[in-house]
Amino acid sequence: MRKNCLLLIALLPLYTVAQGLYDIDNITTIDLTFEETNWDEIMDDYYEADLDERLVGTIVINGEFYDSVGVKYKGNSTYSPDNLKNPLNIKIDHILDQKFQGYTTFKLSNGDKDPSFVREVLGYEIGRNYMDLPLANYAKVTINGDYYGLFTSVESINDDYQERRLFVDDDNVRIKCNPQSVMDGSSLKYLGSDTTNYYDYYELKSDLGWEELADFTYELAYNTETIEEHLDLDRAIWMLAYNNVMVNLDSYSGPFRQNYYMIQDDDDRFMALIWDLNQSMGSFSMVDGGGGMGGPPSLDDLIEMELFLREGDSEYPLIANLFAVPRYKKMYLAHLKTIAEEFIETGDYYARAEELQDVIATEVAAEPNGFFTPAEFESNLDDAVGGGPGPGSVYGLSQVMDPRMDYYQSLPEWSYIAPTISDISPSTESPTAYADIFITATIEGASYAYLGYRDRLQERFTKVEMLDDGLHGDGAAGDGVYGAMATLSAKDVQYYIYADNDNAGKFSPVRAEHEYYHLAVTAPVVINEMMARNTETVTDQDDEYDDWLELYNTTDADIDLSGYYLSDRPNAEPLMWSFPEGTTIAANDYLIVWLDEDSLQEGLHANFKLSVSGETVSFTGADGFELSRVTMPEMYSSTTYGRYPNATGPYIRMFPTFDATNSYTALSLPEDLESNVVLSIYPNPAYERLIIDWQEEATPFMIYNSQGALIHQGQLTNLSELNVADWVAGMYILILPEHHYSDKFIVQH
Repeated sequence: MRKNCLLLIALLPLYTVAQGLYDIDNITTIDLTFEETNWDEIMDDYYEADLDERLVGTIVINGEFYDSVGVKYKGNSTYSPDNLKNPLNIKIDHILDQKFQGYTTFKLSNGDKDPSFVREVLGYEIGRNYMDLPLANYAKVTINGDYYGLFTSVESINDDYQERRLFVDDDNVRIKCNPQSVMDGSSLKYLGSDTTNYYDYYELKSDLGWEELADFTYELAYNTETIEEHLDLDRAIWMLAYNNVMVNLDSYSGPFRQNYYMIQDDDDRFMALIWDLNQSMGSFSMVDGGGGMGGPPSLDDLIEMELFLREGDSEYPLIANLFAVPRYKKMYLAHLKTIAEEFIETGDYYARAEELQDVIATEVAAEPNGFFTPAEFESNLDDAVGGGPGPGSVYGLSQVMDPRMDYYQSLPEWSYIAPTISDISPSTESPTAYADIFITATIEGASYAYLGYRDRLQERFTKVEMLDDGLHGDGAAGDGVYGAMATLSAKDVQYYIYADNDNAGKFSPVRAEHEYYHLAVTAPVVINEMMARNTETVTDQDDEYDDWLELYNTTDADIDLSGYYLSDRPNAEPLMWSFPEGTTIAANDYLIVWLDEDSLQEGLHANFKLSVSGETVSFTGADGFELSRVTMPEMYSSTTYGRYPNATGPYIRMFPTFDATNSYTALSLPEDLESNVVLSIYPNPAYERLIIDWQEEATPFMIYNSQGALIHQGQLTNLSELNVADWVAGMYILILPEHHYSDKFIVQH
């Protein structure tokens, strides 16, 4: 897996980006200072009192100072008053209204369950290829000038996370599924309509939610046929598949049914999110050979953990009731095979573990309060520390994961032949708003197929059966080409295809619904570019560096925007700001709106600003129909989020092209912001030939030189070989526009 890079085109002004809080290939530095010399004793007292009391101090994060932060110890099994290094929970906004790079809460784990010190960070990184999971990296902490230790730092799942990562309202129901006082866990069993029955099993993190939880568990228990109305099914299946592949038994799949969140999206469906991966990859010891409480398990118990663990077990309704539906079970198997084949069979998990250990090896060796020796740290990739699961002992990563792949491959289910899906094609590559189009594909070996499509992130995919009957844009009946009709809005389309037979299912792309194909819809006026951190690009008429948004008129006629709307709260308040009467956008031209909350200024100044930590903005017509919705990720100075190609393509990070045609000249992609793409370029530097290893569906690619000139373009399929013998020596940039992805390589002679 490639390491992070910052891509810059030489002809553009260079800029520097501060280290990201969760930059996975760099260690965050956190320096805490308390006036109290007995700070450890005080925080022990706070923990024992079970109060949300925090010790107030100052913090310096990667060189930036903040006053009046609140700190407390956290954790269950990882906390002890006898520990020399306890897990930390830091709130930067404890007293003052302040954030660091958009974050308010930092959760630091002490690594006392993992000699390798990579399981948690690696687990989240792998999981983010298939689900929306928190970011994680490492943090070096000093307290009152003394090195306290190395921690894993994991993004907090809070109301900010809901808006920033899940793009749902921050007031939506959020439930932490970590029982504090019962041993039978957050099972999602229906316990009756009396919401007090649920109090001991779940922790409510939102203002409301108990009734919603009770209603959901009822639906899960009694109405599985309509469960997709109440559950983000695909996320749940990815979670269960991931837990199985990664032998993650400190989870819903384990004896305590814990360490996950349930969060409602804006369609009132619950999303399941994994939490706490420090004992993944076979290191959880409180489980016997059958997956129940007891233990510790033998190595063979972990390697040969059942493929459909908990199937038919009424104590695990999320598993038992979903697996009772044959199609859902086939979807689970498809997702599980994708994870196992991409990261375990290839050995990528191990190679990445080595890279992560390289990042932190020096700090581990200098640990004053570590739980394991540097030798144990290094050896636990391959060898057991202490002989295996149990207090202070953990099997090596490769001891569990490599033979687990062999176990999978020995099962008859692994040999089931899934359908093949190829030649996916929309009936038009440039559809217009509100049209009906057909999407077709050649599908072999299937008895059923459907098209899933939607027009905005986090909306539920509409599922339409694909047919080979000659009536759905599919050509002749029975020719192996399947088709389905999609009804468009004015927004771009995201879509995927699923097909199955009696034994197995297949997704295309294989990481659906987390990944999907993109089809640009030509709307009359589109949001073309946005800038959230304008520090030097352009000023408004009062010489102020404000946020801005650019609209583009795709038609050959002027359009009156009187009574159209912009909003950064499209679900709650879609008509937030109205364009003044008489506002027009010229044919094939641009219009800038300043997002600065300053309605007293002349011109177009909206009553909201953009958040650098991520934002969703909508553009709505005078008739109340939403024309465009853009979900912008976390941004950095001097970069924008715009469409490439101009007005029609997907949104990507780029340098500003204010009031002008968007050009793909540069892109900043730190690890925590990039799309989930697994691609290898080698040799790098290249001398005569370059190999691009791409194992997904065919996708367009472009290669630019350091001056921004297009050198090569084509279709990327599997192993692509390029002859670069005649190329000028220097840096080149590979771009996959449909995946919002870029990488760099060097040509030398």
